[in-house]
Amino acid sequence: MNALKSFASQHPRLTAWIVLAIGMVLILLWASRDVGLLPTQLLALVVATILLAGLCVWIIGWEDNDDDAEQSASTPTTKSAK
Repeated sequence: MNALKSFASQHPRLTAWIVLAIGMVLILLWASRDVGLLPTQLLALVVATILLAGLCVWIIGWEDNDDDAEQSASTPTTKSAK
């Protein structure tokens, strides 16, 4: 359990991608259970869903980068007195 917590704290975006992808794939499989898709079609949808989850995490990460840039720009730099 500590290894999972350590991995999640070291790689938060990858962890978010994995968790979101698992949830999205489960919902996809549940919603498509009575549709009658071919296995290759279902596999293509699963791969597309995993990539979409990664794209969502990446786009959400843009907001984090903007916040970091604003915070570093608003932090005054101190000059050492001579």
